Amino acid sequence: MNVYDAAHTLSKAIKNSEEYKEFNERQKNVYSNEQTKEMFEDFRKKAMEIQMENMSGNKVSEEKMKEVKKLEEIVMSNSDINKFFKAEMRFTQMMNDVYKIMGESINVNS
Repeated sequence: MNVYDAAHTLSKAIKNSEEYKEFNERQKNVYSNEQTKEMFEDFRKKAMEIQMENMSGNKVSEEKMKEVKKLEEIVMSNSDINKFFKAEMRFTQMMNDVYKIMGESINVNS
């Protein structure tokens, strides 16, 4: 089997996994409601801004941290968003495991 055929086989297996199916379904639920979508995207944008500031060595203001924490509480109280985050974490973990297995088996990380 050549590498490209194996990649296509892996892609199909991922698409058929429960993790992917749930992630995809939960994402559709979030994006099908305009208000939920805006709330989710606003939170992601603000969280990403804080992450970028931290990565660049800048101190994030306490006010900005409080704003994002409050927004996180609101966002996580939304059942669709909460379920999406959980599904996203499970899918991401599965993908990380796959990358790790591939990396270890071909000694990329050594």
